[in-house]
Amino acid sequence: MSMDEDRVLLHASTAEEALRQLEGMSQGRQSRIEANPDNVESGLARLVLTLIELLRKLVEKQAMRRIDGGSLDDEQIEKLGETLMKLEMKMEELKKTFKLTDKDLNLDLGPLGDLM
Repeated sequence: MSMDEDRVLLHASTAEEALRQLEGMSQGRQSRIEANPDNVESGLARLVLTLIELLRKLVEKQAMRRIDGGSLDDEQIEKLGETLMKLEMKMEELKKTFKLTDKDLNLDLGPLGDLM
């Protein structure tokens, strides 16, 4: 599949394959972060919140590994759980402020699939 300004060329042997390619194009365009003078604040917020959410999920997974491995005592587990819970609540607040959903924060990485 290739595109120029006014047309799209599909390399498909069946109509179903062409439809999948077109759906993939429209999904890819919807998941892009577009920054222009009219929406720069929203685009920047989306990018920053996507990075924070990715890091939050990575920290959460690492915390679960440490808990399962027994390397944290009860007090450390309590503090970690409270911290992760507060971060998640703050993320929800920020998503509401910028009118973003979880789907908005999940970027399409093309052939690699979705970010989260």
